[in-house]
Amino acid sequence: MRTIFFAIVLVSSASHMFAQDSALAPTPPMGWNSWNKFECNVSEDLIKQTADAMVKSGMKDAGYQYVIIDDCWQVARDKDGNILADPQRFPSGIKALADYVHAAGLKFGIYSDVGTKTCAGRPGSLGHEYQDARQYAAWTVDYLKYDWCNTITQDGHAAYSLMRQALDASGRPIVLSICEWGSHTPWLWGKDAGGNLWRTTGDIKDRWQGRVKWPAGDCCSNGVVDIVDQQVGLDSFAGPGHWNDPDMLEVGNGGMTDTEYRSHFSLWAILAAPLIAGNDVRNMRPEIRDILTNKEVIGVDQDQPGSEGKRVKKNGDLEVWAKQMKDGSRAVILFNRGSAEHQVSVNWEDIGYPNHLQAAVRDLWDKKDLGRFTGSFSASVVSHGVVMVMVKP
Repeated sequence: MRTIFFAIVLVSSASHMFAQDSALAPTPPMGWNSWNKFECNVSEDLIKQTADAMVKSGMKDAGYQYVIIDDCWQVARDKDGNILADPQRFPSGIKALADYVHAAGLKFGIYSDVGTKTCAGRPGSLGHEYQDARQYAAWTVDYLKYDWCNTITQDGHAAYSLMRQALDASGRPIVLSICEWGSHTPWLWGKDAGGNLWRTTGDIKDRWQGRVKWPAGDCCSNGVVDIVDQQVGLDSFAGPGHWNDPDMLEVGNGGMTDTEYRSHFSLWAILAAPLIAGNDVRNMRPEIRDILTNKEVIGVDQDQPGSEGKRVKKNGDLEVWAKQMKDGSRAVILFNRGSAEHQVSVNWEDIGYPNHLQAAVRDLWDKKDLGRFTGSFSASVVSHGVVMVMVKP
């Protein structure tokens, strides 16, 4: 009996070995996902061209790692229950596609669902968790986005823990992205379930503001500022290996202005959010490429040990968001949600400094030093815009 008990303890303690003990997602994951722009119109040609474009555009150099196929790559299961890729759209197979992505110096991600079917009606992983995880490992997958459509009576914590255990048993370290839409407060249990990131909201849409209830289900789609509001109070749950995920980026998809896209990207960075681009990176305007590859803003997102920024001041449509950096400096966003240009100010006491302190201020978008300031800093901020600075004593 002692031997049996000891073995059970060993299995239990190892169940989340990759999620907890290795270097999986030590900083918020950065990459690209097919859904926001292409939805079900995915193919191996698209994925290969995207990987090439991420290298050529400077995105890889800026820190983007993952190329992730979302829903609709799969069509059925064979007689043994093995998941099958669409042979028309992926004629070379998923392993060959992963090899292509890896040869570009990037990592490869895939998508499945906790339920019987995916959100687009393709085969889900319910009842096939270990079988699918073994297949992903054989295909050399590095990242799994795991959705929450067509569930039956599953408990989220248990369902995602099961897939984490299956991924770990596959022998390959695979990032687990919990896509449960924040419906059952996954920030409270996502880390314990072995998730490396968890969605905190319903889906993002390419608009500035406006929540729309889904026809079925218990959630909704959200504009950028709606999602930002839902992040307030969640900062204590994020850290190395386990991140709050306010959903993928819409930067460059055409529904917002470049000013709004810059605000969107800035806020995700200060929130230590995963930076998963969702545009057509093969055909980016220079202005969009410059937003997605601003290394100083990305540096705020990727700063270790990974504290999440928070809103420290709100006066109607005018807000201040701040994040403590590893070196003791503060990344600060002056944010104007309103319809007209306004002056926005931050006092040092808002960001944890004494007001008598003198500090250097650097603009992260204009990439220039603005001088030394004592006690406060203010700037004029355009409608729906941000001024993002680093404040360093």
